[in-house]
Amino acid sequence: MPAKSKAQQMAAGAALSAKRGETSKKDLKGASRSMVNSMSEKELEKLASTSRKGKPYKANKDTHH
Repeated sequence: MPAKSKAQQMAAGAALSAKRGETSKKDLKGASRSMVNSMSEKELEKLASTSRKGKPYKANKDTHH
């Protein structure tokens, strides 16, 4: 599952770093804090490795359900 925005990709990178013990989990904020607890390292790797080129900073919310 590739990241849909730059913000999502960066949050996944921060969560992956904390999951690997490279940074402290207590330093995480927002989406990265919930990602570290709810996603596997493999899922985080997929999101974090997504290229940011051409991605919006934030993904547009789909208003059609």
